[in-house]
Amino acid sequence: MSSTPPAAGFVGPFARPRCLAAAAPAGKVKLTHPGKAILAGGIAGGIEICITFPTEYVKTQLQLDEKANPPRYKGIVDCVRVTVRDHGIKGLYRGLSSLVYGSIPKAAVRFGMFEFLSNHMRDADGKLDSTRGLLAGLGAGVAEAVVVVCPMETIKVKFIHDQCSPNPKYRGFFHGVREIVREQGLKGTYQGLTATVLKQGSNQAIRFFVMTALRNWYKGDNPNKEINPLVTGLFGALAGAASVFGNTPLDVVKTRMQGLEAHKYKSTFNCAYQIMKYEGPLAFYKGTIPRLGRVCLDVAIVFIIYDEVVKALNKVWKTD
Repeated sequence: MSSTPPAAGFVGPFARPRCLAAAAPAGKVKLTHPGKAILAGGIAGGIEICITFPTEYVKTQLQLDEKANPPRYKGIVDCVRVTVRDHGIKGLYRGLSSLVYGSIPKAAVRFGMFEFLSNHMRDADGKLDSTRGLLAGLGAGVAEAVVVVCPMETIKVKFIHDQCSPNPKYRGFFHGVREIVREQGLKGTYQGLTATVLKQGSNQAIRFFVMTALRNWYKGDNPNKEINPLVTGLFGALAGAASVFGNTPLDVVKTRMQGLEAHKYKSTFNCAYQIMKYEGPLAFYKGTIPRLGRVCLDVAIVFIIYDEVVKALNKVWKTD
């Protein structure tokens, strides 16, 4: 049996990430341990959603406001006005609990999977080009969609849609989950899985592609150059904007597939067909402006907090 050693620099699918082996020599990129990525991502995700949730609420309401029925809102400002008038300021936070419970594991899975995949995709010097960053981001997005995002988003959309009803039936997060599972089974929390995988996969592929390209450009020939948090935030906002313009149609379809009227659609593709047929192409960009504001702020905050937490962890958690 041959015992030929693997070629230098080879990283097999079951090999340890380089960040778990020897310390990176001078001039090589210092990689992030996936464990640190999971912890830092979870912290960043929890803080971010508490700051940006009202914009997510407005975006979801506008996407659920179908042309086929008399529109309830005239626009962003009217949606905020009507919600505050009918439910008070706290109405803008309806469904927050489902996202708080989900955002922490979502960001943890996203960054943990990204670092795991990217650590195996880097070249001999530990550098990650933007194309491989896109592939690692795609893998991270699919993983978070299946493990966390789809059930979390389904529950969130049902909560927000339920508030539009004359007699809301969900009294809170756990009551809502219990009712959804009782009435529809576990599959009731996985409505719109195809659309969610497409959305999250493309989301993270675009974001990590842009972030990787911008970071490589900023660092130039010094792969370990520190990036100022404000610069990180600016790069994150640009990455978020790119993902919004790139996949808002998928987000609209996903939202419809997870709403209380999801039974009207035979499949994800049937939902897209009906939107195009009855509401026109512009309907695929409903909620773009509030989503743009939320996502740019979201991605900027997440990357800033993530990077700063990783820096702090590096001082107390040695993985070299």
